Amino acid sequence: MSESKHIPVMLQEAIEGLNIKNDGIYVDCTMGGAGHASEILSKLSRKGHLYCIEQDVYAINKGNEKLSTISNNYTIVKDNFVNIKFILQNNNIDKVDGILYDLGVSSFQFDQAERGFSYNKDARLDMRMNQEQELTAYDIVNTYSFEELRKIFYEYGEERFSGNIAKEIIIERNKKNIETTFELVDVIKKAIPAFAKRKSGHPAKKVFQALRIAVNDELNVFEKSLRDALTMLKPGGRIVVITFHSLEDRICKNIFRESVTDKTLKDLPIRDCDIVKEFKLINNKVITASDEELENNNRAHSAKLRIIEKL
Repeated sequence: MSESKHIPVMLQEAIEGLNIKNDGIYVDCTMGGAGHASEILSKLSRKGHLYCIEQDVYAINKGNEKLSTISNNYTIVKDNFVNIKFILQNNNIDKVDGILYDLGVSSFQFDQAERGFSYNKDARLDMRMNQEQELTAYDIVNTYSFEELRKIFYEYGEERFSGNIAKEIIIERNKKNIETTFELVDVIKKAIPAFAKRKSGHPAKKVFQALRIAVNDELNVFEKSLRDALTMLKPGGRIVVITFHSLEDRICKNIFRESVTDKTLKDLPIRDCDIVKEFKLINNKVITASDEELENNNRAHSAKLRIIEKL
């Protein structure tokens, strides 16, 4: 299994955004390589505590190794962050001071060819973040209907040739099952017009992204978790979200916007100062990576960061 260096995206901006109190309770919903988690933990005193949620066994082992060198004021929970409310209640935690989401796939998951996330490494089609779940990319590619495949590629990958690709997959799998990442890449290349392949970017990028989102039900999971997370903040507590996909960012932006707008009062003839709001946006405009980080960390190019605070 290949080793990789994990570089956390927008580390400084995320830590500043959380506005960490040394005796606070914090949750890293996406521990991954523990880049953000280790920085949070290093700022906590003995009275503080960090809960890390992670469903990938490899990440849990690596994260535990890293965090244990800092302090023992942390708990790693093997679960999906969709269950954040249950996880915290199970640990007798009612409210917390901060919650971090760093969405997408960890760099080590891309770097481990056998995980099937990368179109640049040949492996069995997999893409499961939780390797104990049943549904894989292989199942979707080889069993979903034309319309289901087209919809996944179009909605989750914003792939303009989604119909062509879905049609080509059906043709190829009728001859034999499409088993590996490179086999799928070949099918995608065959389905895309020559002029489109000449453009920058890998022709399979959008389809692989769409499959990963579908396999892990990422958008629905994130939306439910974020809504639950808002109910678990203490006054002054913050949620920081780093997204890498326009659909994730849209979910975050809309939920945050809903949270700072009181729908029951907005049509009544009262002044804004009379409205008691529950949340405020820390950044009205989305935060993106600095030029310096963009030079050093390729993953940061599509990253967007948003922060909300409970009043």
